[in-house]
Amino acid sequence: MLEVVRIPVLSDNYVWLLHDPKSQETVVIDPAVAEPVLKAAAARGWTIGQIWNTHWHGDHVGGNAAIKAATGCIITGPAAEAEKIATLDRLVGEGDSVRIGDHVATVMAVPAHTAGHIAYHLADDRMAFVGDTLFAMGCGRLFEGTAAQMFANLQRLADLPEDTAVYCAHEYTLSNGRFALTVEPDNAALVERVAAVEALRARDEATVPTTIGLERATNIFMRARDVAQLAERRAAKDAA
Repeated sequence: MLEVVRIPVLSDNYVWLLHDPKSQETVVIDPAVAEPVLKAAAARGWTIGQIWNTHWHGDHVGGNAAIKAATGCIITGPAAEAEKIATLDRLVGEGDSVRIGDHVATVMAVPAHTAGHIAYHLADDRMAFVGDTLFAMGCGRLFEGTAAQMFANLQRLADLPEDTAVYCAHEYTLSNGRFALTVEPDNAALVERVAAVEALRARDEATVPTTIGLERATNIFMRARDVAQLAERRAAKDAA
């Protein structure tokens, strides 16, 4: 079994440490900063050998250079954003694979938040590291792509097994849930989930990872019937 450690950084980011006890390999996903990540790994006696980036934004790659300097790790990221991520060693795109020990992650191209955004899906481990594409009860802003792209991304992710754990990169769940209630106020699963999230956040506890099953039931963007409805909901959320 892979071990996953959530490292809260900045105001609402999560960096993920992924560790394989068998091979003793450790991967960092989307390090916004370096110091807390290096400390978390050292506290566990783990040696960071890889970084996997999902997209070029600074709060996902800001720790790359310092972690590489400290560990000599290999940095993998989206080929389509190579010009924006100077620290990349390996460029990947749709259908490529990366490994941690015997565990394989398939690269999914999910452009919309950024033009070359990717996700890492470990099918056998029922895990997906999705960066800023899918959030708990939300989705990423359309900075460099279109609603049509995001709609296709979310439908593709919705097709993953419902017990797939989804590791997103921000603690946006409460605001996402409260907005979702304005769109689907009669969704009983959504009402129940938002209440649970409010209780967690009142105790300053994290609300991610989520699961594909939870998102199918409560994510108004994944539940949008078509591109136009997703675009309308995304615009309303942006203006909220």
